[in-house]
Amino acid sequence: MTAVRAAALAFPHGFFTRAAGDCGLGSGQYPALSAANRRRAADAILPGASLATPYQIHSATAVIVSGAMPDAERPRADAIVTATPGLIIGIVTADCAPVLLADVEAGVVAAAHAGWRGAVAGVTDQAIAAMLSLGARVERIAAAIGPCIARASYEVDHAFAERLLGEDEGNERFLVEGTRERPHFDLEAYVAARLAAAGVRRIEALGIDTYPPDNGYFSYRRATHRGEPSYGRQLSLIALP
Repeated sequence: MTAVRAAALAFPHGFFTRAAGDCGLGSGQYPALSAANRRRAADAILPGASLATPYQIHSATAVIVSGAMPDAERPRADAIVTATPGLIIGIVTADCAPVLLADVEAGVVAAAHAGWRGAVAGVTDQAIAAMLSLGARVERIAAAIGPCIARASYEVDHAFAERLLGEDEGNERFLVEGTRERPHFDLEAYVAARLAAAGVRRIEALGIDTYPPDNGYFSYRRATHRGEPSYGRQLSLIALP
């Protein structure tokens, strides 16, 4: 099954492509098919292991889990953290940035869904804080930022830019004027900067844009621009063996 791996992460993990199928439990018309796609992806990471994912709400909330749970009981959060061996954790995305984190020595991993709302609110900061509470040390954490919408494809309005600059004037470095005199936002660089500011020393950004159709990823923005009735979500997973 097609997945991209990051050299920074020593534990079993993968950023899956559209070839893995729609893995969003709430995004498609065929939930049983999505569940089967998720199972195949999980088996490609750690065969037979349980999979735990949150019910994502574009927040900064991080939760610690020790096992899988029924779909109806999934925590409402956008980062999930565990120190349980043999458990796979993950999140789904369709332009937002998937972030996988690991402290090999402590045996703690995390997966974060960083859309612009969650990223600005500090979802990666909360994921790191949860990891630290389980014994991780920030200087040992390695992080990888998976496929997400790139600056060239991410046109935003001026209200968004003003809000971002209102949070921190230094955020100007993540904005560039586009061809239609509207700013473009560099989500990947912003997330990397938040990780670095939190003390993470090893950060790998994969630099893959989800928007172009020939790149092989689901994209909410591309589906919206094309007037498509629905869009899929790709899965990003990490596990303690």
